Amino acid sequence: METIAVGVDGSDSALRAVSWAAAEAVRRGSVIRLVSVAHLPPSGYQMAAPVPAEVIDQINEQSRQAAQQAQAVIEDRYAGLTVDTAVLTGPPVPALIEESANAQLMVLGSRGLGGFTGMLVGSTAVGLVAHGHCPVAVIRGDVASAGPVVVGVDGSPASAAAVALAFEEASLRGAELVAVHTWTEYGSDLGYASGRHFVQDWDSIEEREDALLAEQLAGWQEKYPNVSVRRVVTRDRPVRCLLDRSADAQLLVVGSRGRGGFTGMLLGSTSQALVYHATCPLLVARQA
Repeated sequence: METIAVGVDGSDSALRAVSWAAAEAVRRGSVIRLVSVAHLPPSGYQMAAPVPAEVIDQINEQSRQAAQQAQAVIEDRYAGLTVDTAVLTGPPVPALIEESANAQLMVLGSRGLGGFTGMLVGSTAVGLVAHGHCPVAVIRGDVASAGPVVVGVDGSPASAAAVALAFEEASLRGAELVAVHTWTEYGSDLGYASGRHFVQDWDSIEEREDALLAEQLAGWQEKYPNVSVRRVVTRDRPVRCLLDRSADAQLLVVGSRGRGGFTGMLLGSTSQALVYHATCPLLVARQA
């Protein structure tokens, strides 16, 4: 039986992630694995005194309690769901990356405390998403049971993985799938900054971009005939468009990296924008 792993630390955000993951496990028929990481932040002083044993024991006990609290939430709301727990030691991100090697999905809250403080801030979040071995879900905003599943499509291999995962999620949820492809007249702001203006055949470009989206979706609608698909091709910045679409979505699905309109999507400012500002759970697919 496949496993959904959830990072827990006793925070309200982590408990929301546990509830979301449990509902996902019910849909998929999966086991839940609650992962708590006992980690002592490194001292900024080279000659710092050793940490007292009682402090280490307290940190380990807090991690055990976090796992027990999360397990109680599942047992109270999802009786019959198989739950496994693990209390690990060391830096949280490497530990969770290692856990992801044996999971079908890794689920995290959008903010934490204790060992997970700052785990989803800046480069650490990007590193976890970039190096995890399975899809990673960051539970943000309102967790809704209604609304569409939104997927960002750009034609890259990672985007193809996102499309496959998004169809599966939409099918499991009985939700509409909104496939979004954006394009811009410039690959960067250089054209605007230099004051240059290029005459383009916008109709031709839009036809080409629409064909790219259709190609990415080809075959999946036949595999998932129960999924209603709405295609959106628009001239816009990908971050702005996806953030707007996330407002009414129950899930936003993207690839781990992209090209074209989604270039570097999870390796820089765009990824941080989605992690910080998406108003629904964010699911990042891994390229096969």
